[in-house]
Amino acid sequence: MCQLLGLNSSVPAGLGPFFDVFAERGGRTDEHKDGWGIAFHSGKRCRLYTDHRAAIDSPLAARIRRRPLRARTILAHIRKATKGRIAIENVHPFARQLWGRTWCFAHNGDLKEFDPVPGLFVPQGDTDSEAAFCLLLSRLAARFPDGEPATHLLREALAEVAAGIAAHGTFNFILSNGETLFAHCSTHLHYRLDDGRAMIATQPVDTREGWVAFAAGELKAFGSGALHP
Repeated sequence: MCQLLGLNSSVPAGLGPFFDVFAERGGRTDEHKDGWGIAFHSGKRCRLYTDHRAAIDSPLAARIRRRPLRARTILAHIRKATKGRIAIENVHPFARQLWGRTWCFAHNGDLKEFDPVPGLFVPQGDTDSEAAFCLLLSRLAARFPDGEPATHLLREALAEVAAGIAAHGTFNFILSNGETLFAHCSTHLHYRLDDGRAMIATQPVDTREGWVAFAAGELKAFGSGALHP
């Protein structure tokens, strides 16, 4: 399956050496060689970079490693394809506009017999991941037609929809609106809080203490580098 890496910070920050470790898993130290992507997300601004090549073979990944960008929220993904072609339209993170913001999403897992009826948001590729993202946003838009609600209401709604999707298989994901980073665990996901930064990863990206495993079925929200109560 794929791997996820997320950062939510109180001030613009970069992934630093964590991106190097993560990128190496994209075909050298692990088997995730079917594409990679990264989103640098702060407020309403989002810069999204994707490549269908393995991270270790990608000139784009090499350029970002040489000249790292900074943002308050970063989502990164390396893909091991289970559904969908190896093509640029199937590379995570995916992005859509809702309530005047860009939302970015990346998924680790495999959903069986998952073919939701298209709603307000429609997939452009043919992955179960993008279909799940579109369903999440379509349900949020229908539930809150008057605009974006408070974070705790968003978290409650996301947890409800995510539980229904997770019934089809493995559904680990990270999702951001540029301020809050939501993370849902189906099987494997970890986080660490450190000096105004929250790191989220499928597997820890260093050997320092402080990594905490999510419980199965748990959805957490992070803002300004802290865990929302």
